[in-house]
Amino acid sequence: MAESVILVTGGTGLVGKAIQKVISEDELAKNEKWVFLSSKDGDLVDRKATEAVFEKYKPTHVIHLAARVGGLFHNMAKKVEFYRENTLMNDNIMECCRIHGVKKLVSCLSTCIFPDKTTYPIDETMLHNGPPHNSNLGYSMAKRMVDTMNHCYHEQYGVQFTSLIPTNVYGPHDNFNIDDGHVIPGLIHKCYLAKQQNKDMVLWGSGTPMRQFIFSEDLARLTVWVLREYKEIEPIILSVGEEDEVSIADVAKMIKEAMEFKGNLIHDTTKADGQFKKTASNTKLRSYKPDYKFKPIAEGIKEAVDWFVANYDSARK
Repeated sequence: MAESVILVTGGTGLVGKAIQKVISEDELAKNEKWVFLSSKDGDLVDRKATEAVFEKYKPTHVIHLAARVGGLFHNMAKKVEFYRENTLMNDNIMECCRIHGVKKLVSCLSTCIFPDKTTYPIDETMLHNGPPHNSNLGYSMAKRMVDTMNHCYHEQYGVQFTSLIPTNVYGPHDNFNIDDGHVIPGLIHKCYLAKQQNKDMVLWGSGTPMRQFIFSEDLARLTVWVLREYKEIEPIILSVGEEDEVSIADVAKMIKEAMEFKGNLIHDTTKADGQFKKTASNTKLRSYKPDYKFKPIAEGIKEAVDWFVANYDSARK
């Protein structure tokens, strides 16, 4: 039997690095060839560059993690770029997977693609029930179209294209940029600087919004499971339970404790909070994996903080 070649786009980012770690400890992966792409391997927004990647590696399976991403304020400022670049990238990956006979494509979406005005918890059936929050409209609509095209490709060509929807991901190898990164890595970097400079740590917004966070290695294990075993075209939410939702203020306190920062935590309420909550149901995931144990958030934050401190000079920031 021919060897499986699994191509991971965005393979050097937060989730890609976590998948690298997970498969290094996985017996099944020893009989597979895993290729982790970085942006240096080709601009996936460019069709010819994407085709060259597929010609070079001839993948049998693809995990598509690459995307133009950013935090709340970056998303609000660059809606056109977020829409266009992600749409082009997703289109190139999907069409190259079809042309090259890829057996399975797993794309990574985001809970921000769900309708803004909705009931909670949100689940996989509610994806297209209304427009997403305006703060990240460009990114959200580009990602939402992946689900639409998964169904179109399956119906027209019979291919196995599916997607997973993680809640907020965090962990080692994240982008710790304070302006453009996501909330946990941004706060870790802020806390580090406040400790170094002996200043207060400033939290943007009221701290009241609620979020579910998934540690990157948990997401990596579940992504590999989706690739190997999940047969549906319909997306699947990969998340901790509703009971594990935490406020941004509580996250900041956990980071402060993990960093052993003794200064004050100040709220700058002139800054926007974004969506108050987007509670997601993991009932579908639990129907497949009822006993999966997620890393508790305080432990995950401690790992992410320790990694950032140890790798401060080389970390993305």
